[in-house]
Amino acid sequence: MKILFSPSETKSNTITSGPLSDESFIFPHLYEKRLDILNAYQSYIEKSPLLLLQKLFGYKDEEKTRLHATINLFTSFTCKAIERYTGVAYQYLDFKTLDAPSQSFLENNVMIFSNLFGPLLGKDFIPEYKLKQGESFNGLDIETFYKKNFTDAIDAWCGDELILDLRAGFYEKFYTLKQPYITMKFLKNGKNVSHFAKAYRGTVLRDIAYHRPSTEKEFQKIPFAGLKLKEILLFKYKQEYIFESID
Repeated sequence: MKILFSPSETKSNTITSGPLSDESFIFPHLYEKRLDILNAYQSYIEKSPLLLLQKLFGYKDEEKTRLHATINLFTSFTCKAIERYTGVAYQYLDFKTLDAPSQSFLENNVMIFSNLFGPLLGKDFIPEYKLKQGESFNGLDIETFYKKNFTDAIDAWCGDELILDLRAGFYEKFYTLKQPYITMKFLKNGKNVSHFAKAYRGTVLRDIAYHRPSTEKEFQKIPFAGLKLKEILLFKYKQEYIFESID
């Protein structure tokens, strides 16, 4: 099973490995393409005034802005992407408390779509950084850049495996699936959940890590915590599994 996932605005300051290199990422043959974006970002934060950096980072706090402006992507130490992000979904995933086989599954089969680094495996190494969702620099269309240059590689990575797309809508801009896949929608009292959907994505990912399905039938048998399957809607490529909260 391959799983597409979102990053988070909040990040840990964990360091477990050395600075970035072409071995830090999946698709090493596309490392130079990533560098086009990373070099542009690094140059921008080194040369831009405080007000522009506050907008880029999404901070009002001047001290926090200055602190993040001192981070150098290329000399900072790194940790695995799945341990770097600390938002709601990652809190509910609680990666560090999973057993070793579950952690290994997530490290190798979850692709996180960073708005700076592009598509990352859970085990890819990245430094701490800050870039507010939807912001850009130097007039770059980052989502289109990664979609244009990485789509073929992601297609090959997905192969003919079962695919679950758990991304938030914004990150669908980085890659469009052109083969059958599953999505999940979460309801509470018959209504769509918004912010708490992040928590459901985290718990779902945790359950999947334990069960590690390879077919849709195996996926359907997973007793997702706090959720009950209500219906399945079929579209061209997408099967939308709609779950009702039973908490």
